[in-house]
Amino acid sequence: MAEGDAGSDQRQNEEIEAMAAIYGEEWCVIDDCAKIFCIRISDDIDDPKWTLCLQVMLPNEYPGTAPPVYQLNAPWLKGQERADLSNSLEEIYIQNIGESILYLWVEKIRDVLIQKSQMTEPGPDVKKKTEEEDVECEDDLILACQPETPAKALDFDISENQTDRRSTFQAHLAPVVCPKQVKMVLAKLYENKKIASATHNIYAYRIYCEDKQTFLQDCEDDGETAAGGRLLHLMEILNVRNVMVVVSRWYGGILLGPDRFKHINNCARNILVERNYTNSPEESSKALGKNKKVRKDKKRSEH
Repeated sequence: MAEGDAGSDQRQNEEIEAMAAIYGEEWCVIDDCAKIFCIRISDDIDDPKWTLCLQVMLPNEYPGTAPPVYQLNAPWLKGQERADLSNSLEEIYIQNIGESILYLWVEKIRDVLIQKSQMTEPGPDVKKKTEEEDVECEDDLILACQPETPAKALDFDISENQTDRRSTFQAHLAPVVCPKQVKMVLAKLYENKKIASATHNIYAYRIYCEDKQTFLQDCEDDGETAAGGRLLHLMEILNVRNVMVVVSRWYGGILLGPDRFKHINNCARNILVERNYTNSPEESSKALGKNKKVRKDKKRSEH
């Protein structure tokens, strides 16, 4: 590795660590090796009206001689508004060539969202529509759950273990087409005494409602702070559908810090790729613009 490359690599790692520390749940590692990350940005963390996902890939030449490769993803971001925001980010890069700029980009986007929320125009009206469509979609899916369907839901796959400092992580995957199957998969998994004894069983699922072209999706931390939301966010980025992933963690007595999220998402990503649930990166990027319905649990605790 050339000296310049080594310097860039170190600066990138330092920036990544800082961003993860600053933004916590908003920061998501998509692919650690390829240095692809996603930041979920909103005008107000507690009561978001406008939200946007910034996906970035850090090339080897960044921050020295090349900018991050980025993608702006939000259903409402179109036309001139998208062009203006892209121009603002590129202007920030030009004014700070050779410097780390991810923080500046995120805060610029947040400023734009805050200004947007303070204008007279209403928000995208996601909340009311989401509740109504979720209820209708769930009803349709439960009706679509024929007697023979649950047998398929119990046909789940198990990944190889990942171990780090005595903590062990294992992913389980099952096809699901209705919420009833989610409960059946969990019940079947918990029949396994080893899985039932795991410190945490984090899960997320996404079910696509074909007629309404919306997703019914949810997640569970099971006591592992923010892990369910990060897992669901990974599944959104990969644009998977009609699938549930459960990641079991057996705690080994040593705190792993942010590394635990890397292992959870790596396990999940690997099994989704192995079972051919993932699209190409281009398709996944386009899919981020589609409607998504998310209901996240609020449990928060550590280890």
